[in-house]
Amino acid sequence: MSIQSEPAAEEEEEIGFQQPAQNPPAPPDELFDISTTVDPSYVISLIRKLLPPNINATTTSQPVTGCDIMDDNNSNDQENHVGNDSWEEHGCILWDLATSRTHAEFMVQNLVLEVILATLMVSQSPRVTEISLGIVGNLACHEVSQKQIATVKGLLEIIVDQLFVDDTPCLCEEFRLLILCIQGSDGMTWAHALQPENVLSRVLWIVENTLNPQLIEKSVGFLLAISESEDEVRALLLPHLVKLGLPIILINLLAFEISKLEGDERLPERYSVLDTVLRAIEALTVTDSCSQELCSSKKLFNLLGALIKLTDKIEVATSCVTAAVLIANLLSDSDDLILEINQDMVFLQGLLDIFPFASDEIEARNALWDIISRLLAQFQQGEMGPINLYQVMSILASKSDVIEEELLDHQLASSNKDQAAFGRNLRIRTAALKKIDCIASQWTAVINIARTDGDFGSS
Repeated sequence: MSIQSEPAAEEEEEIGFQQPAQNPPAPPDELFDISTTVDPSYVISLIRKLLPPNINATTTSQPVTGCDIMDDNNSNDQENHVGNDSWEEHGCILWDLATSRTHAEFMVQNLVLEVILATLMVSQSPRVTEISLGIVGNLACHEVSQKQIATVKGLLEIIVDQLFVDDTPCLCEEFRLLILCIQGSDGMTWAHALQPENVLSRVLWIVENTLNPQLIEKSVGFLLAISESEDEVRALLLPHLVKLGLPIILINLLAFEISKLEGDERLPERYSVLDTVLRAIEALTVTDSCSQELCSSKKLFNLLGALIKLTDKIEVATSCVTAAVLIANLLSDSDDLILEINQDMVFLQGLLDIFPFASDEIEARNALWDIISRLLAQFQQGEMGPINLYQVMSILASKSDVIEEELLDHQLASSNKDQAAFGRNLRIRTAALKKIDCIASQWTAVINIARTDGDFGSS
C-alpha cells in the first residue's frame, strides 16, 4: 500500500481505522508494575513461535535466565513454522504482555529482541512488521528494556529502515517507538541513526503527504518529541529538519487542518491532530534556528486568528488556548503583525471567549491579556467613531464577568511565592485594564456629548 497518491491515501485512511481490535495500546504508567501469574515457560514458548523459518538455533546466545528457548522437545518447530495468522496471534499476545515491566524485562532476557531482529530482516508481511514494531514499542515504555534495544547489533538500524515502508499501521507503530526512544536515555544514539538526510527527508515526506489522521498525529508527534528532547538531540536533528523545510510544512499542515475544521462536517479524530500540529509549531517558535521564519509569517498569524475567531470552540478548546499563546509569542517578536488584526471586533470577542478554557493556565491567561492589551492599543490609535466604540464596549460588557473573575484571581495570586511571575502577571493585566478604562472613558464622553446634543433622544 502506498501513500503517494490520492487513491492510495484513501486506502490508507481505511486501513488506518480498521486495525484489528487486539492491537494493544502503549501501557499507561499505572500498569507498569502490575503483577501477573503468566507462566514464564509460556512466554518463552511464544517467543520461540515468532522465530522465522531457516533460523539456526545455534546462532542465538543463551538467555541470562538460563531458560533455553530452543532446547525442549519441540526443536523441530522451526521446520513447521506457523503461518501468518498463527504468528499474528502469538505476536499480539506478546505485544500485550510487553505492557508489563516485569514481562518486558523477562522477554528481553529471553532474546525477544533478537527474534524480532531476525523477523524484520525477512518479513514480507506488513502485519508482521507492525506487530514486531508494536512489541518493541511497548518494551521501549520501560527504562530497563528500552536500554537493551540499542544494544542488539543491527536492530536500531533496521528499525530506522522501517520508515521507508509504505504501510500506515507500520508507520504509526514506527513513530510511536521512535518518540519513546528519542526521548529516552539513549536519545543521542537514536539521533545519530536518524541524522542522514534521506531519513529526515522521508519523515517530512510522510508528514506532508499522508492523509491519515493517526499517522499525521504520530509523525508530527515525533517532530515535537525532537523539539522537546535534550539539547544535544535537538541541536543534532532540528537544524537539518529546518533546512529541509519543516516550518513551511507545519504551516501548510495547519492550514489543511483548519480547512477541515471550518468545513461542513467536523471530524473528532482530527482534533488531536490539530493540537499536535500547534504544539509542534509552538516548540519551534522558541527555537533560535527557525523562530524568525515563523514569527514573520503572516500566513501563520492569520491561520491562528481564524482559529481564535471560531464561534464554537468547545471541541477544540485546547487548540484555541495554544493558538493564543502562539499569537502572543509572534506579536512579541514582530510588532507589524498587530496590523493584521487592527480593530478586529470578532478577534477581540474570540480572545475573551477563550478565558474559561484557560482557567488553570496562568501563562495562557497572561498571553490572552497581552494580546488584548495590544489590540485595544490599536483601537485607541485609530479613529474610533461612536459605532466602533459602541461595538468594543458591548463586547467588553458582555464579558464583564470574565474580567471581574480575572481581577479576583489576581488578588488571590498576590500571595504567590513566585514574586517574579506575580510581577509579570501584574504588569500584563494592569496594562490591559488601563486600556479598557481608557476606552470606557472615551465611550462615556461620547455618550455625554450625544445626550447634550440630543442625539440619543430619550435613550
